[in-house]
Amino acid sequence: MSEFTLVIGNKNYSSWSLRPWLLMKQFNLEFNEIRIPLYQPESSAKIYQYSPSGKVPVLIHNQEHIWDSLAICEYLAETFPDLNLYPKDIKARIFARCISAEMHSSFQNLRQNMSMNCRAKLPGKGMAIGVQKDIDRITSIWGECRQKFGAEGNMLFGEFTIADAMYAPVVLRFMTYGVELDAVSQSYSNAILSLPAIQEWVEAGKNEQEFIPAFENN
Repeated sequence: MSEFTLVIGNKNYSSWSLRPWLLMKQFNLEFNEIRIPLYQPESSAKIYQYSPSGKVPVLIHNQEHIWDSLAICEYLAETFPDLNLYPKDIKARIFARCISAEMHSSFQNLRQNMSMNCRAKLPGKGMAIGVQKDIDRITSIWGECRQKFGAEGNMLFGEFTIADAMYAPVVLRFMTYGVELDAVSQSYSNAILSLPAIQEWVEAGKNEQEFIPAFENN
């Protein structure tokens, strides 16, 4: 049995759950998975068994409970310093931390109007006021990363890092809503979508039976 347990929500909807799940998959960190469907009558009580915030994801390791997706990623970076979950180069690492934190705290218009929904196809929908500004900022970040730090591979910093895990749900949102992207952003999105772990997550999400109306009405 793995020494890590990751508590997540629905794979079809939970962008926050995807981030540490994908990071651990990409770095071959074995973990047990507990999936708690969200917005069900018993969801809150079940989540509070693991999370003091009442939210997912939660990582359980050595009897410690680490909640919040970015906190989990940072904990894993500290636990496995030799894996380079952030870039080795100091300038790249600073940039990666900044854009990961920006993803964590920003882009509210995009989040509210383009909910993650792996099995839906909603081209042209979700373009409320402020959404295009969020899209433009995200694609600007991707372009700058690829130009400055991405020469050694097809991820934001060449090789896969925490920053890619943080932005992967955005790629899925763009796919669902048919967002038109510049060539660099489209190439990066294609690279994320080609990851076997992403394909595994999306397929599992499509096969889930739960239906959450709040994430289906865009």
